[in-house]
Amino acid sequence: MSNVMKARPKLYVMDNGRMSMDKNWLIAMHNPATVSNPNAQTQFVEFPIYTVLIDHPEGKILFDTSCNPNSMGAQGRWTQATQQAFPWVASEECYLHNRLEQLKVRPEDIKFVIASHLHLDHAGCLEMFTNATIIVHEDELNGALQSYARNQKEGGYIWADIDAWIKNHLQWKTVKRTEDNLDLAEGIKILNFGSGHAWGMIGLHVDMPETGGIILASDAIYTAESFGPPVRPPGILYDSLGYRSAVEKIRTLAKRTNSQVWFGHDADQFKTFRKSTEGYYQ
Repeated sequence: MSNVMKARPKLYVMDNGRMSMDKNWLIAMHNPATVSNPNAQTQFVEFPIYTVLIDHPEGKILFDTSCNPNSMGAQGRWTQATQQAFPWVASEECYLHNRLEQLKVRPEDIKFVIASHLHLDHAGCLEMFTNATIIVHEDELNGALQSYARNQKEGGYIWADIDAWIKNHLQWKTVKRTEDNLDLAEGIKILNFGSGHAWGMIGLHVDMPETGGIILASDAIYTAESFGPPVRPPGILYDSLGYRSAVEKIRTLAKRTNSQVWFGHDADQFKTFRKSTEGYYQ
């Protein structure tokens, strides 16, 4: 045996606060009106925002970047309509840069940032990672940049966030439609979920000694209820057929590799995670 112990990756789950929204955005038509219930109620539900740091011997990998600390409030980056529809509540310790600092990690220490997609609650802090390679689906970057060029201020893509990405000269690497199962580091693959919830979704398959396989699905699957079966599509949806095929692809991969699936915003599942303030997975 060599004297060099093989370094083991550590995976940290960082709690970045809570968002609320109409449940129809999470599960489309979750409670449709009927003859006997003509005024069916919707619900305003709260769910977690989180990011994942993988401290890997080949470099630190960050999966998603949550919301920008300057999102909410009168001078916030999000429009008032967006703040009303998708309010985000987070203590300062939940801000991504503070969660990283708790782990003694600086933004410039990150080698790769995986942007599952570029919505407001997943790409809000990309601007901080000027040293990293930002990996994103090509269709997603194209769509977000087009929304910026068209000066679209409403919706899931935040104009001021994109403005900051451009001004900070981020280093982008795009995943093409035809690319999948890309090796990122030992035991870590980039998964291409294609279009569905957004223009282009990517995830990670992480294989570690303690946990076995973990599929970081992000918003390709919001919750266990979304996953089913049956598959329950969200109300925020670009491509309904693509969405279903992504979910089935994840289901097949999870079975084949005996992996857990970590959903994007499942409050019950999130409660069971070991948070970065408590320890890590390895």
